[in-house]
Amino acid sequence: MRKGLTAGTEMTIGWGLKTFSRDALDKIHAATLDVLRSTGLSVACDEALDILARGGCRVNRKTQVVRFPDHIVQQCMAMCPSHVLLAGREPANDFMMGGSRIGFTTFGTGVMTEDLVSGKIRESTKDDVAKIAVLTDALKHMDVLSSPVTARDMPNTSCDLHMLEAALVNCTKHYHCEAEDGDRALKMIEMAAAVAGGEEALRDRPVFSLSACPTSPLQLIKECAEVIIQSAKHWIPINVLSMVMAGASSPISISGALVTHNVEVLAGIILAQLTNPGAPVIYGSSSTTFDMRHGNAVVGVPEMAMMSAGAAELANFYGLPSYVAGG
Repeated sequence: MRKGLTAGTEMTIGWGLKTFSRDALDKIHAATLDVLRSTGLSVACDEALDILARGGCRVNRKTQVVRFPDHIVQQCMAMCPSHVLLAGREPANDFMMGGSRIGFTTFGTGVMTEDLVSGKIRESTKDDVAKIAVLTDALKHMDVLSSPVTARDMPNTSCDLHMLEAALVNCTKHYHCEAEDGDRALKMIEMAAAVAGGEEALRDRPVFSLSACPTSPLQLIKECAEVIIQSAKHWIPINVLSMVMAGASSPISISGALVTHNVEVLAGIILAQLTNPGAPVIYGSSSTTFDMRHGNAVVGVPEMAMMSAGAAELANFYGLPSYVAGG
C-alpha cells in the first residue's frame, strides 16, 4: 500500500487553507438540494430513467427530466463508501482514497504532444501512452496513472481499449481512464478482469477505474449514464467529474458555479447508488472559469484552484474521496 501526505488535519500550528466555512457548505448543499428537487437534470438514457424511477426519483419520460427528492439524495449519499481502493497490479502500489490522504496522478487527456526527437508538435500515439505509463511507474511520487495523452493513431471505435492495454502492460500502478460508452466500458472491464484474475478478483482489487463527465449545465447524456451504470454494476470505482465553466455553463461566482457542479456530481453518484448500493464512487472536479475574451475554458488560473479546493471541501462534507484538477 502506497503511503502519502495528508490534508485538512486539524492542528493549532502551521499553515492551512479553508475555502468555505461549515455554514457556507451548508448553504451550497441546501441550494444543491433545491436544484435537484425543483429543476432536476436531463437524463437521456432509458436504462438510467428506469433505475432512477424505481429508486424513487420523479421521472418525466416525455422530457427526460429527472427530479430528486431530498430524502433520496440523503439516502444515496449515505450508501457511498468513505474510502475507495485503487489497486495496482502490484499490491505495493495500491492507493486507498479517502479521508485526508493526498495522492498524485498524471492528468489527461491531451491530443497533441511534443516529439522528444524532432521537437515538433504532433498528434499523440499509443506508443506515447505506453512510454508515459513506463515513466509513471518509475516516478515514486505518482500514485495513479491517468494518461496525459490519447492514442490518436488507433481507431475511434477502440482507442480507449488500446490505451487500457498500453497502461496495464507498462505500469504496475492503478490506471484511471475514460470509456466512450457502456459497451466499451464492459469491454474494458473484461480486459481488466483478465489481468486481475477474474471478475471476482477485479471486484476485490480493481486495477483500473473509470471517469464519467456530466454535460453542463445539468445533463447526463446517454454515454455518460451508461458508463456510470456499468461501473456500478461491476464494482469498478467511478469518478463523477463535473467540468462546469463559470460564466458560461454555470453562474460566474465561485459559489454559484459550485452549486451547478455539485448538482451534476451528486446526480451521477445517486445513479450509481440506485444501480448498486454501496458502489465505489469518487467526487470529481475539473471545473474552471470561462475566458470571455477568447471563448474557451482556462486552466492554471486562480479561479480553477479555488473551485478545486471548494470541490474537495464539498467531498469532505459528504464523506467522499475526491479527485480534483490542479489550478
